[in-house]
Amino acid sequence: MKLLAATNRYYLLLAGLLFTIGSVLLYVGVLWALREEVEERLFQQREYLTRAVQRTGKLPNTPFEGRTSLSATPQPVGLRDVLLLEPLENELEPYRQLTFVLPLEGRPQWVSLSKSLLETKDVRRLILQLLLGVLGSLLGGMVVLNRWLARRLWAPFERTLHQLQGYDVRHHQVLHLPDTRIEEFTQLNRALTSMSQRVANDYTMLKEFTENAAHETRTPLAIMQAKLEQLLQLPDLPPAAAPLISDLYTATQRLTRLHQSLTLLSKIENRQFIAAEPIRLEEVLREKLHQLEDFIQAKRLRLEVSLTPVPALPLHPALVDSLVSNLLHNAIRHNHEGGLLRVLLTATELEITNTGPALPAKEQPAQFFERFRKHNMASDSPGLGLSIVQRIGELYGFDIHYAYAPEQALHTLRVVF
Repeated sequence: MKLLAATNRYYLLLAGLLFTIGSVLLYVGVLWALREEVEERLFQQREYLTRAVQRTGKLPNTPFEGRTSLSATPQPVGLRDVLLLEPLENELEPYRQLTFVLPLEGRPQWVSLSKSLLETKDVRRLILQLLLGVLGSLLGGMVVLNRWLARRLWAPFERTLHQLQGYDVRHHQVLHLPDTRIEEFTQLNRALTSMSQRVANDYTMLKEFTENAAHETRTPLAIMQAKLEQLLQLPDLPPAAAPLISDLYTATQRLTRLHQSLTLLSKIENRQFIAAEPIRLEEVLREKLHQLEDFIQAKRLRLEVSLTPVPALPLHPALVDSLVSNLLHNAIRHNHEGGLLRVLLTATELEITNTGPALPAKEQPAQFFERFRKHNMASDSPGLGLSIVQRIGELYGFDIHYAYAPEQALHTLRVVF
């Protein structure tokens, strides 16, 4: 939920609650005031009649509104609500009634003064309608005003968030966020601009260090391999030295592969493969399968290939070669002897399936794309193949999926174009 929506929701709930409580209190207060007014009139009339009886000894004609009844039978004294029949409408109507005792002609008489509450009911209805109308309009207006005001005040934050969503340190860009009239947002923009400057500088330094390290280590590695090859070819090489030199040569080969993989990853992340040309994937797959034929036969793999001619994709040749090579090498290297290698190419995806070792239940497919992640720790692979595949997929917007079917121990890597 967006901050603006959450703010408006809480604001509306709290304002509605306050307005409801205020409306109820106001309505009860008005009702109480009207009843007080009716009762005050009744007491004034009682006072008037009492004085008149004391002065004249008889009950005068009542000049005020309401009903007056006289009874020689004892009645409950005091105020109460009663329903009296309205003769014109022939229906009962609510009245407020005050009963008291007056001495008339030497005998006590119970006098009841009644005043209709229908007038107060009409007044209450009118007040309630006005109350609901005014408070409803006020509540609606405040919600609209608050929403407009919040959008206006939070607009700088939205612009900052939009720039952050598009920020990519690999573009060596520095955020340029303008100052606003809101001091907190100005401080936030200045902090983010300063942070992006430091991040861009650090990334540039790291990139230069990686490039320099790759350049400086490539030549010594090539020299070491060449010298070790010469040593292995010496006719008078001592028998005890041969396995040692062979181990050194194998180690330098692994180091060279690691160096090449890290260099390739660095170049992909630095977007140094911008140039692209139309590439037909089925042709690349046929070429790679032909090159790996010896490895496939050495493991006696059961090869199933289905390559549908698809339109050429604009890709860099070196990256396509690396993508296909890593996928096929991965499927062959982690396959068991006599296993299955299935290559399926359609217009929307490339799918490579192989049989392989069973995965523990706790293994997550996403972990295989982590760098230096190897299922078999004894393997001479540097553990960067799937990381390279994932980076190439990210570069071209391909979705890379890994699936595992435990019943047949089938591992499937799917590249969706």
